Amino acid sequence: MSLFDLTGKIAVVTGSSRGIGRAIAEEMAAHGAKVVISSRKQDACEDVAREIDERHGKGTAIPIAASISSKDALQAMMHKVRSDLGPVDIMVCNAASNPYYGSMDGIEDDQFRKILDNNVLSNHWLCQMALPDMRAKKDGAIVIVSSIGGLRGSDTIGAYNVSKAADFQLVRNYAVENGKHNVRVNAIAPGVVKTDFARALWEDEEVHDATAARTPMRRLGDPRDIAGAAIYLSSQAGAWMTGQMMVVDGGITI
Repeated sequence: MSLFDLTGKIAVVTGSSRGIGRAIAEEMAAHGAKVVISSRKQDACEDVAREIDERHGKGTAIPIAASISSKDALQAMMHKVRSDLGPVDIMVCNAASNPYYGSMDGIEDDQFRKILDNNVLSNHWLCQMALPDMRAKKDGAIVIVSSIGGLRGSDTIGAYNVSKAADFQLVRNYAVENGKHNVRVNAIAPGVVKTDFARALWEDEEVHDATAARTPMRRLGDPRDIAGAAIYLSSQAGAWMTGQMMVVDGGITI
């Protein structure tokens, strides 16, 4: 059996109707897992689930819309997952938001709260909701998709970076508490990946080329580049790794 085999596992991936989340869900399905496709819009989730089912068989992907800003919606999603599929083995907290660009001394309180609520508090909720299943099985993996922004300062996305740094500590704390249950909790810190979410950082050709030139591998990331890290952290390949943040950035932080 491959160290990366996920056959029989049930994985929930938030923000998986596009970008990094979609790539992670697609690769998990390719490695044998049943995947829950979740984002705000049900029709977008259904489109992705349909494509995954066409490649891997009907029932491989289950679309369940839920907004990460609503604890009730996330609880309803988890209830449906358990009733339709069973206990959760893998939780990937990928969805996030960033409603503000500019100096931190110009951000409004409600904008800052939205960033912290969607990028930190919602991940905390999802951990709380997934952990009972994992503790009962004495096995499980939680992966939070953070960012290299959590390692650096910024004059335009400072509040976002604060939230991503907080995710690193969330991972460490949950890892300390749950290692005795054989539950691993880790983060991925991507660099600039060509997704809709990061479009402002790569759509302009000059900005794209300048960023690529500063990157040792001379290119920006593709969502599938991040999916491989998620498979590692969720499978037996990562069975002895917990409380860590894995930087996947083409080398730009070095």
